[in-house]
Amino acid sequence: MYQFVICTDNTDYKASLEPRKIYEVLPDPEAERHNQLRIIDESNEDYLFPRHIFMALALDAEMAEQVAKIA
Repeated sequence: MYQFVICTDNTDYKASLEPRKIYEVLPDPEAERHNQLRIIDESNEDYLFPRHIFMALALDAEMAEQVAKIA
């Protein structure tokens, strides 16, 4: 299952994130316990970012799969 978020504030992460851009979230229960998300950023690598700078997207399974295929 894919999960996606939109960046709402890149103030401290201008090189890594773009505002209003959709990012894929990778499962990381330990990060979530610390209010962080593991995001695939602009470098195409995954890093931890604070949860409060993103807004979750509610996509059905079919749409999430289609978004995941976008390169």
